Amino acid sequence: MVQAPVIPDGGIAMTARGLIIAAPHSGAGKTTVTLALMTALKRRGVAVRAAKAGPDYIDPAFHAAVSGNASVNLDSWAMAPALLDALAAQAATGADVVVIEGVMGLFDGAAGPAGRRGATADLAAHFHLPVVLVLDVGRQAQSAAAVLRGFATHDSAVRIAGVILNRVGGERHRALVADAIAALDIPLLGAIPREAALALPERHLGLVQAGEQADLPALIDRFAATAERRLDLDAIMTIAAPFQPAAAIERPRRAPALPPPGQRVALARDRAFSFVYPHLIEAWRRAGAEIMPFSPLADEAPPASADSCWLPGGYPELHAAALAAAHCFSAGLRRFAQTRPVHGECGGYMILGEGLEDAAGQRHAMVGLLGHATSFAARKLHLGYRTARLLCDSVLGREGTRVHGHEFHYASLTSAGFDEPFAELAGSEGRPPEKAGGRRGRVTGTFFHAIAAAET
Repeated sequence: MVQAPVIPDGGIAMTARGLIIAAPHSGAGKTTVTLALMTALKRRGVAVRAAKAGPDYIDPAFHAAVSGNASVNLDSWAMAPALLDALAAQAATGADVVVIEGVMGLFDGAAGPAGRRGATADLAAHFHLPVVLVLDVGRQAQSAAAVLRGFATHDSAVRIAGVILNRVGGERHRALVADAIAALDIPLLGAIPREAALALPERHLGLVQAGEQADLPALIDRFAATAERRLDLDAIMTIAAPFQPAAAIERPRRAPALPPPGQRVALARDRAFSFVYPHLIEAWRRAGAEIMPFSPLADEAPPASADSCWLPGGYPELHAAALAAAHCFSAGLRRFAQTRPVHGECGGYMILGEGLEDAAGQRHAMVGLLGHATSFAARKLHLGYRTARLLCDSVLGREGTRVHGHEFHYASLTSAGFDEPFAELAGSEGRPPEKAGGRRGRVTGTFFHAIAAAET
């Protein structure tokens, strides 16, 4: 059972060590290496916890499946330093070692000041943690040494403490790369072969979710067996550095996240609606809110005793026909919205509209509490950090409140409808704000995923 996270108030003696698994680019194998390393260490009796750099719902679920503990997101762009430190202290509590999985390439991030770009390197510098770089050498050999040299010297505040080779073609290939990097004085911590059996299945928003993979335990066992054979676990543990976030040794004010959307929150939770950040749920619980899960896919209406309803993101486009046929859910949600607030994020926003067109171009009627319609047939990537300025009082805050978050979806609006906009969204790249989302009565929705209240 995954344990609910608890953020310490401060003054806690921490003994955890930590390290960061990063790579030069996305798709190099960070998640596979992270899961393999965590499982192998757990088999040794090491209390291992995980965290994920940046905005991501999917990888932390795999971390939790391996460690048995919630994996927090650490986002230097969206989170105030106090919240970042508090969540890092949460990850370190009760752990022997904390493994932080990076996002994209090590130095990739948004435009912004140093240390606040959402890059994995920001976390390495902020927490003084060593980086283990995963190099995908599937299409190169000695050139990997040049890549490693560049990453090791790019930023003096970021220390590359070791390297793991991934997708190695054989012993001769491994030896060629190892000989080339030997002159760099960066330890080679292991080499993982190129095997289809070590790959995780993917879909349009990333990996197929952990809860949907019936063979996940067997897959994780294969990862662990590979780590035990191919990685120098003793050397990796030696590289890990003391991990003492400021919140563990100081007593800062409570870090801001978001206020709870109600005292009793009806939360859609199933395969279609699973994108909820653990730090938000915990913040709501700390504030005294009760979380009441229900399943639209099982044709369940929001609990009648709840006083607000939150419809998170996920994959409604994969279940559009089932959702259209969930008449108890849709009727119950309409009744609920007559007297209490309902908010939809991304996938939740899509089902609040009039219709959803699936990948095959088939239109399915949705709940119709807002007037827009969406389509997944002509996919277009919408990706990036956003700051929302709320245009009305809502479950996210009072009118004028600024909230940091992101967008990541392939669906597009086919009809904007005639509802009033919910928020002004400004991108991290400095483009002018644009009005987005919709509001009607007590119902609000947007493609925007909220992460934390902006600093005032």
